[in-house]
Amino acid sequence: MNKTDLINGMAENAGITKAAAKKALDSLLIDIEGALQKGKRVSLVGFGSFSVSRRAAREGRNPQTGKTIKIKAKNVVKFKAGSDLSSAVN
Repeated sequence: MNKTDLINGMAENAGITKAAAKKALDSLLIDIEGALQKGKRVSLVGFGSFSVSRRAAREGRNPQTGKTIKIKAKNVVKFKAGSDLSSAVN
């Protein structure tokens, strides 16, 4: 499923136009991104939660040459599925 499929599904399920669904989805994504940039956790009860974690600098290996390389530290986004989502999948 891609963004267009999601917008179409939202419009159909909510009985709204595709333009309104796109606007709602874009707004949701902007708000989630903004909260994560501030270091906040975004929790959608039953669905799951998004959080930011710091990945430390480490040494890796270039698979083509086998040489050791340094990988810089960075922030990564983590998602943990909620109980309702987990049970729906299993």
